Amino acid sequence: MNQLLETSSEYRTRPRPVSVFGRRMPSLVFYRKLVGIVCRASRKARQGLYDDVQWFLSSLEVLRALESIGADFEITGIEHVEQLESPCVFIGNHMSLLETLILPIIICPFRRLTFVIKESLLAYPVFKHIMRSRKPVAVTRTNARQDLKTVMEEGMDRLHKGISIVVFPQTTRSHTFDPEQLNTIGVKLARKAGVPVLPLALKTDLLQNGKLLKDFGRIIPSKKVHISFAEPLQVQGRGTEEHEAVIRHITDKLRMWHHADSKEQS
Repeated sequence: MNQLLETSSEYRTRPRPVSVFGRRMPSLVFYRKLVGIVCRASRKARQGLYDDVQWFLSSLEVLRALESIGADFEITGIEHVEQLESPCVFIGNHMSLLETLILPIIICPFRRLTFVIKESLLAYPVFKHIMRSRKPVAVTRTNARQDLKTVMEEGMDRLHKGISIVVFPQTTRSHTFDPEQLNTIGVKLARKAGVPVLPLALKTDLLQNGKLLKDFGRIIPSKKVHISFAEPLQVQGRGTEEHEAVIRHITDKLRMWHHADSKEQS
């Protein structure tokens, strides 16, 4: 995978056998593997050994675990990440925790990376040690004014240190995309820091919302995972055109994926 990301603009899961248990109990098989991945990573994080390379390797393990139960990935536009000449703000829609688990495998070979995350992720048992080691920008999702201040101050700090930031500026995570819910916080940060924004479209509803823990729900391998990066954009003026370009990229890709997946399943 590392060699592929360094030489290719896209990644698609290759045909492979899926075990009987993987087909019949995909959620159980995946979460059993995920617990092992997270525990190993958390132990290294507590020891101060969890760096970008280890994060990449954990992300690779997650992808392989999902593929082992029949999940298919289609990742395009990787060349836009590879060709970045500076840190940037990745702006995308947000469907599930899967984005946080998978994006490091795509971005880390080319750019240092962190996320804007909700504070609650820093409180999850075991998982919290991993996230804290990545120096994320943590927001409340309940106090918009304070969150904007946090993103601007801590985001600027990360970008000035050469660390790119992934932000999901929807007011709520959703398996459907409402452009009205995508705020401009990512564009504002990029404009202030003088770095480009890179539109990011995601379809990760393979991971459903959970009943007890929203981040950990049922796995539906038949729902293909799509990730698409667009060309980076330097923010001009107030950033209105760049914000609209992000929305357009997400909307167009989600529509295209819906039609393509529907045809494959019919």
